[in-house]
Amino acid sequence: MCISDNAADNAYQSFQNELVAAGLLIPSGVAGVYGRSGVFENIIERLEGYITRMGAHQNPEVVRFPPVMSRAHYLCTDHIANFPDLMGSVHSFMGNEKAHLALLHKREQGEEWSGDLKTTEVVLAPAACYALYPTAKGTLPEQGRIVDLTSYVFRHEPSQDPARMQSFRMREYVRLGTPEQAIGHRDYWLDRGQEMLQALGLNVERVVANDPFFGRGGKVMAVSQREQAMKYELVVPVANPAKPTAVFSANCHRDYFARTFDIRLPSGDYAHTACVGFGLERITLALLKTHGFAPTQWPSEVKQVLCI
Repeated sequence: MCISDNAADNAYQSFQNELVAAGLLIPSGVAGVYGRSGVFENIIERLEGYITRMGAHQNPEVVRFPPVMSRAHYLCTDHIANFPDLMGSVHSFMGNEKAHLALLHKREQGEEWSGDLKTTEVVLAPAACYALYPTAKGTLPEQGRIVDLTSYVFRHEPSQDPARMQSFRMREYVRLGTPEQAIGHRDYWLDRGQEMLQALGLNVERVVANDPFFGRGGKVMAVSQREQAMKYELVVPVANPAKPTAVFSANCHRDYFARTFDIRLPSGDYAHTACVGFGLERITLALLKTHGFAPTQWPSEVKQVLCI
C-alpha cells in the first residue's frame, strides 16, 4: 500500500472515531453499518424538509417503497451483470423440522450453514428508483410523470470511510417522459442541487462520473458513460480532502428502463427516464465535517435554510 493510501485510510478512520466518540454514529461491528443518533437523524429530517420545499414547485407524486424489491423485477434489469459485487440478495430458511435440526447442528459445530437457506422473492433495493419502473408499465400521461422517492438502498461495499455506508438513504426525483423532458430534468436538478448544497455552506464541485461497473468489460462501459456525459455528480470534501465524496448524482437512462418494463409515451414510443439523488447520510456527514458536530452552533444562514 502506498503512503497516500495509508493517509486516506487514516483520515477515514480518524473521522469515524470522532463521529463515534461524539455519539453521532453507533458502530454495529460490521464495516459501513451504523446506528444513528437523534442529532444525526434530526439533521436528516431537516435536510429532507429542505429538499421537499425546493422540489414542491414541480408538484411531484410522492411514492415510498420499502428497502426490498421484487427479485423478478430486479432480474429484468442488468444490475447483476454490471454490479454483482454490490448487490444484496435476501435468503431465508424454508425447510422442515429435520432440516432445521441439521442447520442448528451445523451452527453449533461452527460449520457453514447458509447453504441451507433458499432465495426469497425479494432482493435489497440497489437504488430508490428501481422499484418504481415496473409499476409504471403502460402509457404515461401526456405530461409525463415526476416522482419523489425516498428509500434505504444497499451496496455491499464495506469501508472504513463513514461516508461509504452499506445501507443508506437516497432522496430522488425521477422523471419519466420524452427525451427532452428527461434530459431537462437531469440538467435542471444538477444546477438546483448545486445551488442548494452551496446554500448549506458546502464546497461543491460538479464532475462527470461513471457507475462502478464490474470487471474488464465494465471499464469500457464506464468510459462510454463518461464520454456521453450520462452521469454527473456533485462532490464535497468530507473525510479526505484529496478525494471528495459524491453527495448528489444526476443520471439520464435514455429509454433503458422503458424498454425493460414497457413504459410508453402517448405516441407509442418508449419513454425516457432520468433520476437525481441526494445522499442523505453523506450530505449530513459533509455538514458535520464542515460546520462541526453541534448543529445549534452552525452558521446562522445554514440553520435558517435547514430550519434548525
